[in-house]
Amino acid sequence: MRKCFLLVAVMVVCLCITDSADAQDFSKVEIKVTKVAGNVYMLEGAGGNIGVSAGPDGILIVDDQFAPLADKIKAALKTLGEGKLKFVLNTHYHGDHTGGNVVFGPDAPIIAQTNVRKRLSEEQKSRFFNRTTPPSPKEALPVITFDQAVSVFFNGEEIKVIHFPHGHTDGDSVIFFTGSNVVHMGDDFFNGRFPVVDLEAGGDVEGMTNNVGGIVERLSKVPGVKIIPGHGPLSDVEGLKAYHRMLVETTDIVRKRMAAGKTLAQIKAEGLPDEWKPWGSGFINTDRWIELIYNSLSAKH
Repeated sequence: MRKCFLLVAVMVVCLCITDSADAQDFSKVEIKVTKVAGNVYMLEGAGGNIGVSAGPDGILIVDDQFAPLADKIKAALKTLGEGKLKFVLNTHYHGDHTGGNVVFGPDAPIIAQTNVRKRLSEEQKSRFFNRTTPPSPKEALPVITFDQAVSVFFNGEEIKVIHFPHGHTDGDSVIFFTGSNVVHMGDDFFNGRFPVVDLEAGGDVEGMTNNVGGIVERLSKVPGVKIIPGHGPLSDVEGLKAYHRMLVETTDIVRKRMAAGKTLAQIKAEGLPDEWKPWGSGFINTDRWIELIYNSLSAKH
């Protein structure tokens, strides 16, 4: 009976999954495993990058992409050892990071910031992306939540999970693998591309900019730190600095044009400097990024 219910739950999640999953052919997705440092690995497939701690205590994963990829993810984890999955951490609630919860949740406790469970438990509507996400089944919900921070002592190091409010969403967490010298930024870091900022879920462009700036300052004092972004290739402090500069400069451009009385259409028509053109090649193109900045700034006035 339990297996039948879980199968139904997975089918429901597969039908309802968000963040470009509708058009995705998961049969062609391959999971790439990269050793980052210490006990930590990065898994790339479809959706958000997965962080993995693999060692004598077993396996801990940060995010789990989409439910249809669960078997491929499990196969990739087996290449890192025969340890059992002990913990799942969610950096935020979006389906390309939590879609696999319904499969992995029955195997290991899911830990996330309080707002992640709240949003997964309720229907989420996005006018900007023109989509509605239904509540997740019980098996996909975090069973341990925290407001500000929590630590997991695992595989010989303290793994700090710290909430950074009002960035990508209102439930973002950044994961610090303190012994391995690795940080998983979740979707507060889109490496080399304009980010999604979910304004309707408590996200804020200036909040993201401030959060990233604070993390840059903190990590600049840590030699050799490796950074796993929510999307894009493995990075480091220099990559995060470039991303922060993009956030600061593009937001400032839109802010000044708004102060000059220009409309959104006029601001889009003027575009952004050529330096940032390659950053619009991802899910968020230049026009959408300008609109996100405009809407985020407008909400404060």
